[in-house]
Amino acid sequence: MEKDAFLKKLGKQIIKVREQKGWSQSDLARSCFKDRQSIERLENGKINPSAFYLYEVSQGLEVSFKELISF
Repeated sequence: MEKDAFLKKLGKQIIKVREQKGWSQSDLARSCFKDRQSIERLENGKINPSAFYLYEVSQGLEVSFKELISF
């Protein structure tokens, strides 16, 4: 899988988990102490996040890191 395809799949997974909780991007951003624009870029596959960034997002979403990256 190419990098761009991976980042887009990751973004779709984050959107899926976030929407299952009924959260907006702003809700997620507040929960993991990020700005909404950063979450938007992540969900759109525009950034290549570090493992720790993804860990923070998983904690914000209240799911395991493994669940977040399982797609």
